[in-house]
Amino acid sequence: MTPRPPSSGSDPRKTAEAADVEQPTTAKKSAARKTAKKAAPPEKAATAKKAPAKKTAAKKAAAKKAVAKKTATKTTATRTTATKTAAKKTAEKAVAKKTATKAAAKKAPAKKTPTKAAAKAPSAPEPPVTPVVPEPFAAPPAEAVPGVDLVPVGAADRERLLGGTHHDPHSVLGAHPVPGGVALRAFRPYALGVGVVVGERRTELNDDGDGFFSGLLPLRDVPEYRLEVAYEGTVQHTADAYSFLPTLGELDLHLIGEGRHEQLWKALGAHPMTLRGVSGTRFAVWAPNARGVRVAGSFNFWDGTGFPMRSLGSTGVWELFVPGIGEGELYKFEITRPDGSRTLRADPLARRTEVPPATSSVVHASHHEWGDEEWLARRAERPAHEAPFSVYEVHLPSWRPGLTYRQLAEQLPGYVKELGFTHVELMPVAEHPFGGSWGYQVTGFYAPTARLGTPDDFKYLVDALHRAGIGVLMDWVPAHFPRDDWALAEFDGRPLYEHADPLRAAHPDWGTLEFDFGRREVRNFLVANALYWCEEFHIDGLRVDAVASMLYLDYSREPGQWTPNEHGGRENLDAVAFLQEMNATVYREVPGVVTVAEESTAWDGVTRATHHRGPSGFGGLGFGLKWNMGWMHDSLQYMSHDPVHRRYHHGEMTFSMVYAYSENYVLPISHDEVVHGKGSLVSKMPGDWWQQRANLRAYLGFMWSHPGKQLLFMGQEFAQGSEWSEVRGPDWWLLDPAYGAEADHRGVRDLVRDLNAVYRATPALWARDVHPDGFQWITGDAADDNVFAFLRHDADGTPLLAVSHFAPVVRPDYRIGVPDDVPAWVEVLNTDAARYGGSDVVHPDPVKPEPQGRHGRPASIRLTLPPLATVWLRPA
Repeated sequence: MTPRPPSSGSDPRKTAEAADVEQPTTAKKSAARKTAKKAAPPEKAATAKKAPAKKTAAKKAAAKKAVAKKTATKTTATRTTATKTAAKKTAEKAVAKKTATKAAAKKAPAKKTPTKAAAKAPSAPEPPVTPVVPEPFAAPPAEAVPGVDLVPVGAADRERLLGGTHHDPHSVLGAHPVPGGVALRAFRPYALGVGVVVGERRTELNDDGDGFFSGLLPLRDVPEYRLEVAYEGTVQHTADAYSFLPTLGELDLHLIGEGRHEQLWKALGAHPMTLRGVSGTRFAVWAPNARGVRVAGSFNFWDGTGFPMRSLGSTGVWELFVPGIGEGELYKFEITRPDGSRTLRADPLARRTEVPPATSSVVHASHHEWGDEEWLARRAERPAHEAPFSVYEVHLPSWRPGLTYRQLAEQLPGYVKELGFTHVELMPVAEHPFGGSWGYQVTGFYAPTARLGTPDDFKYLVDALHRAGIGVLMDWVPAHFPRDDWALAEFDGRPLYEHADPLRAAHPDWGTLEFDFGRREVRNFLVANALYWCEEFHIDGLRVDAVASMLYLDYSREPGQWTPNEHGGRENLDAVAFLQEMNATVYREVPGVVTVAEESTAWDGVTRATHHRGPSGFGGLGFGLKWNMGWMHDSLQYMSHDPVHRRYHHGEMTFSMVYAYSENYVLPISHDEVVHGKGSLVSKMPGDWWQQRANLRAYLGFMWSHPGKQLLFMGQEFAQGSEWSEVRGPDWWLLDPAYGAEADHRGVRDLVRDLNAVYRATPALWARDVHPDGFQWITGDAADDNVFAFLRHDADGTPLLAVSHFAPVVRPDYRIGVPDDVPAWVEVLNTDAARYGGSDVVHPDPVKPEPQGRHGRPASIRLTLPPLATVWLRPA
């Protein structure tokens, strides 16, 4: 096999900026000396050696000596008979043609490639074929061929190819019919010689300098052929990248141009495939402002000079099929900007990346075989807002620091299942350069972060969660992206993914760039991305980050820093249209998936259907659920007060019911509430350690019984005392039996487990979350007692009674009004139970109503209210 030198890694050996200085000069020289090439092949060969920037004077001299006689022989060979050609090639290359074995041995690649030679020779693009014993073409004398002057690459094309600005290299390179035969042209910088093999015949192409080679084949039709490329110390046998037709069809290009390609990831990016029996990789990228695009990677030592891509019409898509390139190869796109400068960019649709801080894209094909058919078949049976929906939020890199996706698959599903959560929500998984952003500044929108493994490894984790009966939500960040100069920012030299107006493009809070939601190709990039995660990775839901920052033109902007919309308002109409399109497309294409909005304002209709217009005149945004940021803020504010002062803040716990049915809500205690000096959840509670834990337990009981779905961030399920750090992760040592206060933390974790168990088994707590008839106040005004009592009902009217008491005293014989049609009530959960770390003021026996009215009810029950506790009772 052709030996491959060691990979050069993610950093180019010669930067695009350096090449920008060198190559145009070379192009001018080559154009000026075109006439001299045939007359003085040895000297021109020396000129050709000037193009590579990395070659030393000594190497140039050696190269001239190595190819001088060979070049002269090749020139003569094209004008002589086949017998003379064979004789001169034999003498020049010292190939013994007595036996086929000796010929094959001569052409076999060297087992070791010297380091300096490796820097000149790109690695073999595909497995070599067994060289044939060449039978040379019998070419007619050149003076008898009227089209011989059409064979070499013209001066203008040569300059554009060297400068990286050719929009259609396939029209020049490769094989093309001309008068007198078939012209074959190759562009192979650093090559010492290029031969073309057709069946059992081989001919050497003329060295035209600057890496260009050409020849005229005496054939009527373009044949199937292969190239034999000689470098110092090795010979490559490969199909010609410029012999293939475009791999993207008219329908793909039409849909891309219209911004309606819902499987964009199958058209753009890098895709290993087989064409005409040749294996390789198809590269495609959208760069409409580029003057030229080339592929650079580990397979060509990060010099894309010899790999120019073609432009596919007005869509702005550039494409190239490279034979022999397969999975695992690193690559980027070398883009020539409108001003002639160059930039080396990662693939916006790369499906795999290098491990940060390296930034290259990686050619990838998935081989994972899914085993979650049963989960997928039943996940659409019931909409999320009418189903039990209890979410454990996880930051994968820090949940158990150091674990890979596959190692997490062995631990996370079992832990979440034991606690009884229905879903996990993964903080952003898409690739991001800075770990401290927690994934919210994305550069690789189509690639799971490589920090924890490959895309197939991530699929393995999702598969394991599904097989454990756990749904998977993922944080998705379509609002903005970072300014890294190797990623999306001014991708092709001009604003492309970001808005052209700098005031609209710059995000004032995070120093990032906002997407141009009004550009159809950008909307397509994002809508297809949402589908990609749901279809390719079987994600069950997308929690869309920072929706409010998308909806308002004046978000975090002062007067004069924003421009009103066409109606004079502050709504971002482009973002509204994008969110509607995204939601409508996801729900249409992937049944059973839910979208969740992190939206912190009172925008009307976040979870209303897109075709239903509200009072504001807008159709709904189409989300399935919305985070209830108001409930989170108000309830945590109430809990932070000392119990003696809570009577003055009673409304902070009841106000949420004023708007509880305006949207389909999730009650979130997320990562945002336990970072940046806010402290952990238990540390927000007043009092001593016992009271802090009691307050936390009572609060969780209130949360799980309140209308809406639940979300709890990792570490809060066992009352972690310190706030979260992405470097350290949860304090698992608190659950170590050797730790003296382990029982305190395990008690809270056991409570969370039992809350989920009772919740899932009690339809009254989730079936009517979005319907007013699913909730009734018993007492919402007992401010002096710090008591809240209400009923939850399922679809059949079966109730559950929830009573929360946020004072650190015991209240015996506290009378609660109840319906008179329930003969007895039994306690199903009490956060003050001893097993949770409480004082064990419980009700082991059924409680019967008395015919004494209370709270507007005809009957009432007497309870002993535990201190700082929530009690749930159901009909006996």
